[in-house]
Amino acid sequence: MMIKFINEYPISKTFTFEERIALLRELKIKQTVEKAKTGGANEDDYGLIVQNSFEYKLKPNHENGSIYGYDAWVENYCSILESHPLYCNPLDAFVGKGFLFLERLRPAGCKWNPDYPYDDLKVLFDKYNVVSGIDNCHHFTPDLLIGFELGWGGILEKLERQKEVHDGSHLAFYDSEIAVVKAIIAFLKRMADELFELAHEEDNPTLKHNLFEMARINRKIADQAPETFREAIQWMCWFSMLSRTYNRGSAGGQLDEMLRPYYEHDIDSGVLTKEEAVFYLACLFLQDSRYFQLGGPDVDGEDMTSEISYLCLEAADKINIACNLTIRVHDKLDKVFYKKSVAYLFKNKQGWPRYSSDSALAEGFMKCGFSLELARKRVAAGCHWMCIPGMEYTMNDTVKINLAKVFEVSYDDMVANEPKPSAEKLYETYQKHLKLAVDATGKGIMHHLKYQTKSQPELILNLFQHGLIEKGVNITDGGANYYNMCVDGSGIAVAADSFAACQQRIDNEKRLNYQELTKHMKANYEDRDGEYIRQLMQHSERYCGGESLGDAWAIRISRLYTELVRDLNNQHPGINFIPGFFSWSNTIAFGKTVSATPNGRKNEEPINHGANPCSGFRKDGAVTAMCHAIGAIQPGYGNCAPVQLELDPGIANDDEGIEKMAAMIQTIMTTGNTLLNINIIDAKKILEAHQDPFKYPDLVVRVTGFTAFFAMLSPEFRQLVVDRVAAVNTDKT
Repeated sequence: MMIKFINEYPISKTFTFEERIALLRELKIKQTVEKAKTGGANEDDYGLIVQNSFEYKLKPNHENGSIYGYDAWVENYCSILESHPLYCNPLDAFVGKGFLFLERLRPAGCKWNPDYPYDDLKVLFDKYNVVSGIDNCHHFTPDLLIGFELGWGGILEKLERQKEVHDGSHLAFYDSEIAVVKAIIAFLKRMADELFELAHEEDNPTLKHNLFEMARINRKIADQAPETFREAIQWMCWFSMLSRTYNRGSAGGQLDEMLRPYYEHDIDSGVLTKEEAVFYLACLFLQDSRYFQLGGPDVDGEDMTSEISYLCLEAADKINIACNLTIRVHDKLDKVFYKKSVAYLFKNKQGWPRYSSDSALAEGFMKCGFSLELARKRVAAGCHWMCIPGMEYTMNDTVKINLAKVFEVSYDDMVANEPKPSAEKLYETYQKHLKLAVDATGKGIMHHLKYQTKSQPELILNLFQHGLIEKGVNITDGGANYYNMCVDGSGIAVAADSFAACQQRIDNEKRLNYQELTKHMKANYEDRDGEYIRQLMQHSERYCGGESLGDAWAIRISRLYTELVRDLNNQHPGINFIPGFFSWSNTIAFGKTVSATPNGRKNEEPINHGANPCSGFRKDGAVTAMCHAIGAIQPGYGNCAPVQLELDPGIANDDEGIEKMAAMIQTIMTTGNTLLNINIIDAKKILEAHQDPFKYPDLVVRVTGFTAFFAMLSPEFRQLVVDRVAAVNTDKT
């Protein structure tokens, strides 16, 4: 079934690239409104299309109604491709829109294969509010250059050849992957056939020509490797849709370098113009909000910025929707390119691009035992994470320990069992509980690695890993070159501020005792004198206050957490555990599990975002103090604890302002920080959009590590952004 989303145009109508981009953007915003009205999502946009004519009924292989293992995932994925509608907009340069995620069709509570339980660990996960990562898919980066080199047909030949080499062993792997690739090739050929039919039916000459070209390209890349700039991007669009349809897919990689050879060849051959290239890139960004890195050093330290890097920024500017572009900042970064990126950040106020620090990330990753060359290959690949394309299995952003919950458990333990409570006694208790939480998390990761193939094998991303097809095993069974498991701590500001408040107001100033504080917290600070005590505790020395008690406690917690996570390497040899600090969209959910805390936070209020402080950390909201404090708590092993900044658009409204902002960003990147996300906040506009999300349907904000249409967010998540705006404006006054 072909779905053609386009208004009819007169036969004589021609379209400039600018007109096509404007019309495509207009349709994108309409589709975003449709998605928002169906419930929205607190995550990446993904480019999914809302339509009601296609429903897929899962074919379970378990009595609980879910699917597990190779056979069931292969059967259902191939069945989806056989019946999946085909979406085409003749104004677009590419096809490749999806409608669903197979992984999300499984019944609630039936994701992990129940034949491989972990009930003992669940007790600890619940106690410390750990998101264990068990059954979480992907969150590592494929190397799309493998696909560029081989095409789907070449991958199929490689699988069949390796199956013969293994002579009867690893049959489950090879038979499954071969079936999936054959289904993909058949699906792409079906698309090409439909495009040819659509082209014959089209009366408008401009659109007819475009449809025939789309049909030709899709017929070719169904089983052949791409050879031109347009073919390469179309291949990427299909990879995106095909991997998303399976299990939400993965990151993109170093976009400018991946496409540079095709661009330079086509420009030199006279078959591509810069204007066409910008249009194709704009269509790529329209297709999916996939994460891409631009610039940065090559393995020899030389800057990779090229003409295509500039064109990527120009294309993102023209389409101006939710984009996830990261600029890798290093000493040799092209200064003109860098300044241009900052100018676009303030011009569009859509949360892109963001900035990562090559020095902090590379030096940290080298502390894990990797070479500088490998560290430089590790690209920005997700909300806060890095990965070497085609080399690592990481579980980035899927494993989280709620440090605020660990604090709550520790506090309750201390006041119940310690006759002379103090902040130091509390820290001793915290050390004990945090170790239990971290060790349980490490065991959970190992359980995931051992049994994930029995639950959800990585049938798409397996194909784009170096050496994996030759091994004939799923990536969790030893198929990856490196196992660098990310373990994020969340809520560090709540914990640090709570320690600091106890030390300052109880231990040092003797303003109250632990029994009195406990009574007020149990009453949610709503009892007699509760609000007075809450304000007293809330206005103690805060994390990010600048050489404050809160800063000192945050450093202690960070060092303890880092030490405990790194100790997992001794417990589980062969696996490299890397700490980070991030909360993603767990900020609200984590908060709901934590009662009132000593820092004045009330029952079930959200925890702090990522490594950022709790709001009101200083009366002046000093950016410098905040960034220095976040820099000081970086774990330092190659994973991130991002800085999230909310800035007034008037800060950089001229060339001088842009220069100052560019200098500030570079300074932040040289103070130990790893990743910088910036929202340019128009307070009046975002407050109006909070009241009526559809008043500004094209408004994009950087929520956490991802950008999203504001209208797509739930009221709770919109409130988080609004609260950050309120904090910025309060601090300014």
